[in-house]
Order: sequence, then C-alpha cells, then structure tokens
Amino acid sequence: MTISLRNRRAGAAATATALALASLAALAGTATPASASGRATATATATTATALVPASAAALKPASPAASTPPASGDPAVPAALTLPRPTGPYATGRDTLFLTDHERTDPWVPAAGARQLLVSLHYPARPGSGGDPAPYMPEAEARLMLAQRGLDDPEWPGLVAATRTFSRTDARPAPGRFPLVLLSPGFGTPRATLTGLAEELASRGYVVATADHPYESTGTELPDGRVLTCAACDEVDAQPDDAGRREVLAAVSAGRAADFSFLLDRLTGPRPAWRHARAIDARRVGMAGHSIGGNAAASTMAADRRVDAGVNMDGTFFDPVAAHGLDGRSFLMLGTDPDHAPGAGDTSWDEGWARLDGFKRWLTVRDSGHFTFTDTPAIGEQLGIVDPDAPLSAARSTTITRAYVTAFFDRGLRGRPARLLEGPTPAHPEVLFQRP
Repeated sequence: MTISLRNRRAGAAATATALALASLAALAGTATPASASGRATATATATTATALVPASAAALKPASPAASTPPASGDPAVPAALTLPRPTGPYATGRDTLFLTDHERTDPWVPAAGARQLLVSLHYPARPGSGGDPAPYMPEAEARLMLAQRGLDDPEWPGLVAATRTFSRTDARPAPGRFPLVLLSPGFGTPRATLTGLAEELASRGYVVATADHPYESTGTELPDGRVLTCAACDEVDAQPDDAGRREVLAAVSAGRAADFSFLLDRLTGPRPAWRHARAIDARRVGMAGHSIGGNAAASTMAADRRVDAGVNMDGTFFDPVAAHGLDGRSFLMLGTDPDHAPGAGDTSWDEGWARLDGFKRWLTVRDSGHFTFTDTPAIGEQLGIVDPDAPLSAARSTTITRAYVTAFFDRGLRGRPARLLEGPTPAHPEVLFQRP
C-alpha cells in the first residue's frame, strides 16, 4: 500500500503519519481491533486477515519512529478548521444528548462498573433559526484516543478533529410533526461521532436519529462526569487464542448491542420517555443502520426486536449470523466495499446472510471504496491531506453515495415512498454495483 499526503511537507514523518491513519481500516469490527491500551493487535493468521480484515489493512506495515514527529508549528498546510458536509434536506437540524442507565443489565465487559449505560446523540428536524451554537463534534479526549490508537501523535489533530464543525444546533425546537426513528450504531472501537454526517443528513430529511456509543466498545467514551471509558471489549478480543475465539466475542458484541437498542427504544418510545422531545418520534416507523459491527448489530437487533422495520449493514461482517428463519419479511440493505463484499469474495458471511434475508433486500457494492467510506472519515481525512490509493473514492462521492442510498432505503421502508434508486444501476452513481447472486 502506498499512502501519501497532499499539501503537507514532504518527508518520512509525513508519509509515515499518513500510513498510520490508513490503519483505520484495521478497525473493521475485525481481528485487529483497537485495544484499551491504545495498541492494535497483529496476531491474525493469513486466513484470518482475509476473512476479517480489509485487504488494504492486511497490507499495513508498522510506521517508523519518525511517524510520531509532528508538523512544524504554524505549518500553513494544517487547516484552521474542519467541517462536515452540509446536510441537503429541507429541515434545519437540532441535537440533544442522553445519558441512560439500564438497571436491569450489568455491563457485559466490565461487570464491576455496574449497570449498563449508554450515551446517545439525538439529531432531529428543527425549526429554522431556533437553538444555540452548533453542536460539538466529539470531546477532545475521545479524538486524542481515537487518533493515538491509529498511531497519530500530531498534537494539533485531536483539537482539530474534536472541533469539526457540525450543522445541528443545541436546544433547537423540533419541527412540527412526528417523524420516523432511525437508530445508528458505529463500528467496533469507533466513537459514535463518526456517523454524525449521516445522522445530520437523515435529520434534515425528516427523521429522528439516535446514535449510540456502547461503553467499553470504543477507543474512548467520555461520560458527563468527565470519566473516559476505554475499550475493554477490544482487550477481550485481543486475549482470544484464535480466530474462532475472536469471532465468538465479536458475535457477543453484536448481540449485546441488540439489547442496548431494545432498551433505548423503550426509553424513547415507552410510557415515560427519557427524551424531552419524544413526541416528535413516530414509534410505528423504526429503522436501524450501522457501520462495520454496527451493521451486524442492525440485523441482530431486528432478530431480537420486532419494532425495527428496516435495517442497513454498511460494510460489516455478520459475526452474529442473520437469523436462520430470516427477519420476518422486513427489508434489509447490504452496502459494502467492492470487491471485498461482492458475492463469493472474502467475507462469506454476506453470502450466507443474503440467502437468509426474506424481505425486500438489496446487495450493493461501491467501486474504489474503503471500509470507512460510509462514515465521516473520508471528509475529515481529506481535509487533513490524507490520500489512500487503495480507496480512491473522493470524500464528496463517498458522502453523496452513502447519503443517497441509505436515505432512499429508509424512505421506501419507513415511509412507503418509491425508491427508483434501488431499482438498478444509474448514471448518477456509476460506482454503485447491484449484486444479484
């Protein structure tokens, strides 16, 4: 793999730093997760690498010591500010944050911590002109841990990433009406903030979106009291002696997230909702999407909870297999990299899952994409000057494709609207391949 930096000083330090950022791909909900200690394991066999890790990640080599050398202070190539792509829907968007405790469950990764807790970002259609400042992207402590796990020690980058501009405002008043609810789950070892762009797009198009951080499953989750929880689940994966053991733990991650989201649905749509604007939710129309293992969790949640009507897996291995009896006719979209997630390619769980899906279903792959194409990573990385030839799809195209197909799918599944985009290839999106195994 060759990684290069545009608009940055040439030299070993810059190139090695860019190479380190490419290790984002190694966090595919796979055998090389981030650990709580900030290291990434490399113990997988060649077979495991093929089955669990994107090809680009398997080719990574350790960065040289020079990788930790930061750019010179005041380097003009370092951007003054980062920003997410602007949402395209007709609604302004607001954002709230909930911190919830499920007193009926003990945390599965750190039992001594007590009851299972969730941090949830709620994006929603808002009245224009209402609300305060733009909502923050992520705490700097979370950004620092996420970047450090990927070998990025540039002292300026955590602050830049944390301060990425969003388009949702705090304390915004909800737009009138009731809106379908979409649940979002991030990849293993990845903060929920990395799905903010998709959440804002869906909210601008008339959805309430609840994105959950699953404690001890991310490089860092900052709680309201300032404590930062690191990835105990990643350490559990690291500790397994073989591929089968790692897959078993990752299946438990997906199944555990299903329990998290059933609890969240109770707290959002039950008789005593936890969210002050819960009346904006139409509880009869619920969908779920996730990236990497979060995509697996969408299927796991649908199998466990009939309230979820439609699901999307964005490039995630089905460590917890699709239920043998299917999903009771509910719709499901598999949206992944090409060729890694094409029929008969390395991830056979998609072939098996496809055969079990029993409702409206689509299997789409995207040329020139990478594992993190479906998150905010391309937009943020491109602004930092990151170039990955193994995933040359631009940030603009990555954003457009992800937003277009996920929105079209939920419009069809939750609103009953025609979705011509899902009928077959279109000249507007030549990178998107319809797989019909």
